[in-house]
Amino acid sequence: MDNVVDARIESLMNSDPSPAATAEPLLAVEGLTIDLTGDVAQPGLISDVSFTVARGESVALIGESGCGKTMTAMAILGLLPRGFVVSAGQIRVEGRDLLTSGRRGLRETRGRTIGAVFQEPMSSLNPTMRVGDQIAEARRLHLGESRRTALVRAVELLDRVGIADAGRRVRSYPHELSGGMQQRVMIASAIACDPSIVLADEPTTALDVTIQAEILELLRELRTEQGIAVLLVTHDLGVVADFCDRVVAMYAGTVVERAGVDELFASPAHPYTRALLDAVPQTSDPRTILPIIRGRVPAAGAFPTGCRFEPRCVHGGDERCHAPQRETSMVGRRSVRCARAADGESVAVPAVV
Repeated sequence: MDNVVDARIESLMNSDPSPAATAEPLLAVEGLTIDLTGDVAQPGLISDVSFTVARGESVALIGESGCGKTMTAMAILGLLPRGFVVSAGQIRVEGRDLLTSGRRGLRETRGRTIGAVFQEPMSSLNPTMRVGDQIAEARRLHLGESRRTALVRAVELLDRVGIADAGRRVRSYPHELSGGMQQRVMIASAIACDPSIVLADEPTTALDVTIQAEILELLRELRTEQGIAVLLVTHDLGVVADFCDRVVAMYAGTVVERAGVDELFASPAHPYTRALLDAVPQTSDPRTILPIIRGRVPAAGAFPTGCRFEPRCVHGGDERCHAPQRETSMVGRRSVRCARAADGESVAVPAVV
């Protein structure tokens, strides 16, 4: 991963600013707050989350399990579980606020403007429908195509995502395909209507390393050839370094740092981001003892009153950490939610256990 990061930093230093960095955002999430309602009401499970994705750009949401990455993605798609509600903020896609669009507006946006690729394709694909019909369904719904025309396009899409003998596979059921082929079907379905952005939630987690590389290369080709933006939810920082332009680090339902991938890997500003990076195994020295992040992500409804990371932070105990943390803008498009970082103090290396 070190070689990948070094190459990206050198490339950034020798190139002009990306057009994506100056264009109007395709996706803009501003101040997103999600509450759990009902008998066990818990406000602020997701609190004040803001980030943007430009056209053709790839942005990663990173963080441990339970930090709110998938919940944020589901809110963008309007697919929050029962009992969870967006209590504040905006989610704009191509300038349209999805939170005020109603069900009809969401149906028009999902699949047409926003495609989605989920972690477990077998649980996302309909086991009773042939994969060709599942891909064609989006084109019939959003583009008004006939079943015949949509199936012809489904064959082309299966061929585009690298499935051999697409004309025969279009008639297969999901259980007749391997995990890698199922994920390719999901990608084909996600791009069936030429969306502007694809939300990919851990799209390679259930796949072996070789298939992971093929899926990521496919997504890279789609970005290059069709200009599709990607919001990638992942735990794999190697994938982030290789595939993404910018990173949004989340912890306990809040954004703790936003930065370009190169600057974040080179000099993380938040203690949590630094701890995540230091916990990545380094192949250059197999005898290295990995630093760890002590403790675990706090349970929903049990967040500290100040910095949510303070109990696990190597700088824990600082009086500034006991007050609510504000997201502070730094040089360029970078921001951090840490009082110490806002005061210009450096991040310590996590302890080795």
